[in-house]
Amino acid sequence: MVWTWRYEQGDGTVVTPAGGVEEFSSQGDAESWIGEEWKQLAADGVDRVVLLEDGREIYPMSLHEA
Repeated sequence: MVWTWRYEQGDGTVVTPAGGVEEFSSQGDAESWIGEEWKQLAADGVDRVVLLEDGREIYPMSLHEA
């Protein structure tokens, strides 16, 4: 299984961050990575991310603080 994040703007447009798309071997690794990187992604214009497992949507998450 490959875990990735899809990066989106507020209108749903998919964007590719400057660092490209990271691939992870587990959900935990993907979630730990986003926990460290979300502020930079938000600063780069990403509004929301969607966790994908082998291309299948698992869950979306906003990068804006509540």
